[in-house]
Amino acid sequence: MSRRALRRLRGEQRGQEPLGPDALQFVLPDDDDAEEEGPKQGSGGRRPGGAGKEGVRVNNRFELINIEDLEDDLVVNGERSDCALPDSVSSGNKGRAQRGNPDAKQDEDEAKAGFPEQENGLEDIDRILERIEDSSGFSHPGPPPLNSRKHVLYVEHRHLNPDTELKRYFGARAVLGEQRPRQRQRVYPKCTWLTTPKSTWPRYSKPGLSMRLLESKKGLSFFAFEHNEEYQQAQHKFLVAVESMEPNNIVVLLQTSPYHVDSLLQLSDACRFQEDQEMARDLIERALYSMECAFHPLFSLTSGTCRLDYRRPENRSFYLALYKQMSFLEKRGCPRTALEYCKLILSLEPDEDPLCMLLLIDHLALRARNYEYLIHLFQEWEAHRNLSQLPNFAFSVPLAYFLLSQQTDLPEHEITSARQQASLLIQQALTMFPGALMPLLECCSVRPDATVANHRFFGPDAEISQPPALSQLVSLYLGRSHFLWKDPTTMSWLEENVRAVLQAVDAGDPAVEACENRRKVLYQRAPRNIHRHVILSEIKEAVAALPSDVTTQSVMGFDPLPPLDTIYSYVRPERLSPVSHGNTIALFFRSLLPNYSTEERLEEGVAGGPNRNQGLIRLMLALRDMMANFHFNDLEVPREDNPEGEGDWD
Repeated sequence: MSRRALRRLRGEQRGQEPLGPDALQFVLPDDDDAEEEGPKQGSGGRRPGGAGKEGVRVNNRFELINIEDLEDDLVVNGERSDCALPDSVSSGNKGRAQRGNPDAKQDEDEAKAGFPEQENGLEDIDRILERIEDSSGFSHPGPPPLNSRKHVLYVEHRHLNPDTELKRYFGARAVLGEQRPRQRQRVYPKCTWLTTPKSTWPRYSKPGLSMRLLESKKGLSFFAFEHNEEYQQAQHKFLVAVESMEPNNIVVLLQTSPYHVDSLLQLSDACRFQEDQEMARDLIERALYSMECAFHPLFSLTSGTCRLDYRRPENRSFYLALYKQMSFLEKRGCPRTALEYCKLILSLEPDEDPLCMLLLIDHLALRARNYEYLIHLFQEWEAHRNLSQLPNFAFSVPLAYFLLSQQTDLPEHEITSARQQASLLIQQALTMFPGALMPLLECCSVRPDATVANHRFFGPDAEISQPPALSQLVSLYLGRSHFLWKDPTTMSWLEENVRAVLQAVDAGDPAVEACENRRKVLYQRAPRNIHRHVILSEIKEAVAALPSDVTTQSVMGFDPLPPLDTIYSYVRPERLSPVSHGNTIALFFRSLLPNYSTEERLEEGVAGGPNRNQGLIRLMLALRDMMANFHFNDLEVPREDNPEGEGDWD
């Protein structure tokens, strides 16, 4: 094997050998001279100068740039040596090089040996690689140690793009086949991570939305979105349009302010209710693009250290846009990308968790088959967040352990350990939440054994006796994740552990009574963020379990259940309402024409002069349209052949 091949195996570059003023051999022949001397070197067996392989032959003239000091040392009595150094000096430098580098002698012997490339080449290469690996301290590739893993809320940019996941499923040619021509014609210069601007969108101009850095402390940075005066006026018009209960008014507002975020969110819900999923998703992407263009230069999506206070109304739009985009991605079949969005939402305010993403992140991790992340999150946060007290984590974590034990590429001891941990945790979950078993089996269309169905611990009393807040959490989990348990192998494993729990209950295990007392204390009433999450999830079973004080409130899609301690940066100007005057006629007119307002008509009359009757004209036109839509279905006249009118009516 040649010296060049050895250098490549060691990862060395030319010119990195230990150099000394006496170890250099300047042989800079021209191309013609090199061709003439080539046969002589081959026949003689020695290179000019008598140095052989002991010196470093400089073939690249540019390597001499970094050794100017060495060239100065070669000048003796004003004369520069044009030939090689004496053998005695070369041999002395050779000895120093071997003492400074213990492997120099061994490398020289190997180089002289030649390592024949034809005979036993593969064995020699393997042996050299092992020796280089041992000497450099490199280890075989494998999972990193626990302390070197990234933070559980760390977000990766490449996983925010659904195309990355779709390429893994269908290939890049199928995903990007139609997008490549469009990218060449794209007129949006700004690069964004959350969405890709489309050519069908209106031309982007700053809508008056910006972000400000509030403070930085304890390694965290707190930001807030801000609205300028122009954006505030658009926000006031949007609130008026929402009160009118007419989606067309929002469409008119978007014609003048095409990147107003709340209008895009509200209109997206209206399109979704009308089964126009493509337009609804497009509006959400446009809202995300508008907010990402307003990011502060120091705001990072991936670090997990940037915070947005949900109590500020300007920040809530970003939360809701991310949540709706995450929901679209999950329905689109991109659970890995949806998991990354879920982590992003959770990282914006992990302590308060205003959208209660901890009720969803386990489901997305299981759907994405990212079992290691779910287990890692549970191990990291169980101590200070008590994740095992949430039914979704209590059942999802043992399921993750069990599914991990089903992988055949793991060592035998890891499979056994994961299976044991899965059985231990699922038994604890069944003991803590016995009322979840029978609804789970019913959702999976599994008929339980008579011993289980008639037992007092898992019977109907277990579901009826649990607190309403706990019933809501169980309904939310089962409505979302019950299909993950339908696999026959999973159901057989669940049956084994159910019988083990029944044996513990019959034996009088004290843990059963302790769990019962804990249920009565912990689940008195669900907090407001859980109710907000249930409303956004739109899971029928969970929405039906909401308390009456929540269902009787008016819930707006752009701001569901706002916090009670909201921090307002600006206040909407008071607008007199006809209800406050008790004007019955005005109420009737407003029911016919939602935009009708007596105050606006007065203002138009004062400012317009001759147009003071414009409001009345619009009202008369509305009345005329209403009367034109009235149809009276009169009874038909009896037929002429039956003048007495006898017989049946048509």
